[in-house]
Amino acid sequence: MAAGVPIGTPAARACGAGPATRPRWARDAPARRPARPAGAVALDSPTAPDAPPASHATQARTAPREEGDPPVRKPVVVIAEELSPATLEALGPDFEVRAVDGADRAALLPALADADALLIRSATQVDAEALAAAPRLRVVARAGVGLDNVDVEAATRAGVMVVNAPTSNITSAAELAIGLILASARNIAAANQSLKAGEWRRSAYAGVELLDKTLGVVGLGRIGALVAERLRAFGMTVIAYDPYAAPARAGQLGARLVGLDELLERSDFITVHLPRTPETVGLIGEEALARVKPTVRIVNAARGGIVDEDALERAIAEGRVAGAGLDVFATEPTTRSPLFAHESVVVTPHLGASTVEAQEKAGLAVARSVRLALGGELVPDAVNVSTGGIAEEARPGIPLVEKLGRVFTALAGAVPAQLDVDVRGEVTAHDVDVWKLVALKGLFTDVVEDPVTYVNAPALAEQRGCVVRLVTDPDGGDFRSVITLRGTLADGTVVSVSGTLTGPKGVEKLVGVSGYDLEVPLSEHMLVFEYSDRPGVIGGVGRLLGDADINIGGMQVSRQRDRAIGVINVDSAVPAALAARLAQVVEARTFSVVDLRD
Repeated sequence: MAAGVPIGTPAARACGAGPATRPRWARDAPARRPARPAGAVALDSPTAPDAPPASHATQARTAPREEGDPPVRKPVVVIAEELSPATLEALGPDFEVRAVDGADRAALLPALADADALLIRSATQVDAEALAAAPRLRVVARAGVGLDNVDVEAATRAGVMVVNAPTSNITSAAELAIGLILASARNIAAANQSLKAGEWRRSAYAGVELLDKTLGVVGLGRIGALVAERLRAFGMTVIAYDPYAAPARAGQLGARLVGLDELLERSDFITVHLPRTPETVGLIGEEALARVKPTVRIVNAARGGIVDEDALERAIAEGRVAGAGLDVFATEPTTRSPLFAHESVVVTPHLGASTVEAQEKAGLAVARSVRLALGGELVPDAVNVSTGGIAEEARPGIPLVEKLGRVFTALAGAVPAQLDVDVRGEVTAHDVDVWKLVALKGLFTDVVEDPVTYVNAPALAEQRGCVVRLVTDPDGGDFRSVITLRGTLADGTVVSVSGTLTGPKGVEKLVGVSGYDLEVPLSEHMLVFEYSDRPGVIGGVGRLLGDADINIGGMQVSRQRDRAIGVINVDSAVPAALAARLAQVVEARTFSVVDLRD
């Protein structure tokens, strides 16, 4: 194998692997500041020891004003969308607060010229152009969960922290799911519409009780757990499917973990609470719906596309599903759908977070985050990498380690009981402890519904019984520096993935999978499969991909005795049905689809 550029070397940073400039909070630092004890800056802090103070009071402590000095500048907070009065109160008097219409681009860009913080909801687009117009900007705070309107990658490159309010809507989302279950069970929406149309049809809208029925919760994260907990009070039996949940955690909620097939076959009501990933899109589709009771009612208040809407409509039309409640859709906004023609389908326009309380919680949360970020404190809800307190030599490896975590999850299909972050080679002379957090962030990115941050990743690991440790060895073997994530699953199976940065451009490469040696560039779309080594396997895979108009960008096979592993880089996503066909043709022992898109 070719020797790799050591992770974190000046050569690697010079070719784009690490930040080319200091983040803005460091560039704008004042000349005078008190000494700070070693280690005083938290790992996930957006602020280094020389960061500018956040408030008048802090500045006064740092550099006392003398008579004749110019007035101390208050940090400028630009509010680009309507927020609750409580949000403004939470910011306090230490900031100069300005309002602008974030949807009006001509007004927004000039307003960002001297902004230190920007508070938004969903209507303001924070892209590279907006960031370039804000040379002093240190934090963008989204009063909500989604970040579709924020270019997080561009913000990270600019040294701007991005925060959201990931827990603000969990109660509201859980209650809406329960509302949809009740509305579907009792035909509330259809009966309401009928009565308002002048009809009195009591017998037409007879419903069912929840008492003694079986609730199937698909995804036992925070929202799914709240739904399970609350519906147990209705006298329901709760079963759940979540390959990443610990049985003990499910037991605490009064739920029993089962396989997806058993959940589909036994449930009277099914409620979905999963993130949207390549693995979950279409999870409740034609095959799944063939297993359910004809009396089942299905609710999706999580993410559009997890329930195949066309398959669901056919099942309802054919009497194979009794009803549904949908708050989310594969394409939004949606105002026309064949599902809308069925009285037994209750629909709402993505109202999961649309409560007064959720909006206020979101506003208060981001106000606190802004105060922390501008004050140089730890920001729990930061969603992008912070540079304060991280060794320069460790920074170039951060994207690689996070991707390895995502590859591990795709290959393992479960959270490990123990995860070793095994770092070998020259980079071990430096502090790489942050890579444990980065690995966990990657590990859980495609597992949980909520955004994963460098602060909540350890809590997610603890909740799921995953112990992580850092192992270092100065001997890098064939590479000057190499990182391996090695996880032991609950059944004793060991899965490992290794990666490094190679060449003058610091190319991210996958160099090992569970004992097989490789050297394959990491790409957005990859197939990884183990099979019995024999002629014709790769040709068969190539033909199927070609028939599906999916181009192969590269591939490599590694062999051990009578077994082999194939890694194929493809230029576009591989649908689940095609992946299943490929696994069948290959007669694969394991077959995984890796999708590293953000």
